[in-house]
Amino acid sequence: MDRTDQKILESLARDSDLTSSRLGERVGLSPSAAHRRVKLLEEAGLIAGYRARLSREARGNPSIVYASVTLKDQAQETLARFEEAIRRAPDIAEAHLMSGESDYLLKIPVRADDSFERVHRDVLSRLPGVQRLVSQFSIRTIIDAD
Repeated sequence: MDRTDQKILESLARDSDLTSSRLGERVGLSPSAAHRRVKLLEEAGLIAGYRARLSREARGNPSIVYASVTLKDQAQETLARFEEAIRRAPDIAEAHLMSGESDYLLKIPVRADDSFERVHRDVLSRLPGVQRLVSQFSIRTIIDAD
């Protein structure tokens, strides 16, 4: 991967809807060369996919809740059961295995027409192996990379 490939990736990360012509202008390539480079980056697995970035309104104006989860133990079976359960939970948008005080950090968007109480009752309280659950509500998003 050279500097041009890096410029392509940076440009597509900002705007994945760029045409080959516009991308080529930004990185100093012809449209066909830009297209070829993008295809090579896709084949190499450096571009994992493209998606539409929906507005908060389109997503139901969600509040964002972060839940820190501490498990009862670190046994492989406990971790596997917990991770399988969160993969099946459609309310959980992101999950991260963490270092530090808690074991996992979960990102949970709660739509304006829904309630965190439902998510807590029907999802979080049913997760296997949980010893401690601490939830925090985001007041305002300053930077949104999503």
